[in-house]
Amino acid sequence: MATNAKTRKAARYAVPVAVAGVAAATVAMVPAFANSGSPDLPGVTAQQLIEKIAASEVQQLSGSARISTDLGLPSLASGLLGGAGGAGGSANPEDRIAQLASGTHTVRVAADGPDRQKLTFVDGKNEYSVVHNGADVWGYDSKANEVWHEKNQDAGKPAEGPAGSPQQLAQDILKAAGPTTDVSVGDTAQVAGRDAYQLVLKPKQSGSTIASVKIAVDAKNGVPLRVQLLATEGGKPIVDAGFTKVDFAKPSADTFAFTAPKGAKVTEGADHAPGKGGKDGKEWKGLDSFPGLEGLTGGAGGKGETKVLGEGWATIARIDTGAGKSLKELENDKNAPKEAKQFLSSLGDKVSGKFGEGRLFKTRVVNALITDDGKVYVGAVTKDALVQAADANK
Repeated sequence: MATNAKTRKAARYAVPVAVAGVAAATVAMVPAFANSGSPDLPGVTAQQLIEKIAASEVQQLSGSARISTDLGLPSLASGLLGGAGGAGGSANPEDRIAQLASGTHTVRVAADGPDRQKLTFVDGKNEYSVVHNGADVWGYDSKANEVWHEKNQDAGKPAEGPAGSPQQLAQDILKAAGPTTDVSVGDTAQVAGRDAYQLVLKPKQSGSTIASVKIAVDAKNGVPLRVQLLATEGGKPIVDAGFTKVDFAKPSADTFAFTAPKGAKVTEGADHAPGKGGKDGKEWKGLDSFPGLEGLTGGAGGKGETKVLGEGWATIARIDTGAGKSLKELENDKNAPKEAKQFLSSLGDKVSGKFGEGRLFKTRVVNALITDDGKVYVGAVTKDALVQAADANK
């Protein structure tokens, strides 16, 4: 899954090419997403289906998808993550891609090879589009009449999909699948009116918050049409990404043409890259940006160390923050800012074990145990797995 920094930067905005689409999850499954029967298809093995995805040569398509995600984030934490995007204004693609972490979104997608892709979010009468056309990447917010622009330094190179793409998500999952993953072929399905096989990936280990991943693969051309991420706790999918309509014909050239509308505010993305300060000097610094929490992280100049525990689906990162203040001290500090205490309250349950005491930050996917002595254990694993890791590595 490793890519160089420039490729990752372009991939945040490019619509997938070799296997193109848009990430989606639907709270109430619409007919176009649902399996309308199980088509009778020739039998295939998991290896054959993986090879079919890898061999797909589809580089041109257009269509629509629905995006909805249910990570189970606490309201305060969800607001924090929504505000952690780039500082380039409402037209910055990073801000919009970050919104895929929650809610339901309708999108239109088009792709024509590695140099031309377009992704449009539809919200009533308003639209937001990301357009990659050769050396240029544009973001346009019709409601605010704001434009974001950046030169694409990776023009001509193979494109990857954005964080929201079911095809890119499928590729990343397959790359990450190793000896800790059981891979099989599930029931056939129909997605966007097309017959599909379903590749099913399940953790072999216990303790993961993810029960399985299902990838619906077009039976004819090998393009992933839908990705479903299912939780061990049950309920609706964490993510369910798929097309509602798809056409593999070449989109017209004017689909990717873009000119900033008259009177629109235009921001050059290079001046507002996240983490670089930019002209406005804004930069996301995690907990350090919250009054009163600097002591928990050791401040911006902290000497935190990270250690990876376990492997595969049960991987846990142990972060020694070098904190100068414990959770209990902050909680009992009468002079601590209310924002800091609100954040602590949002973390959820108090937990204890051989490691001591701490707080659990819980979502449907990623959980984090913040111990009272300034250590953080985080991973897509259950509370019990985190406590066991903390006890064994205190």
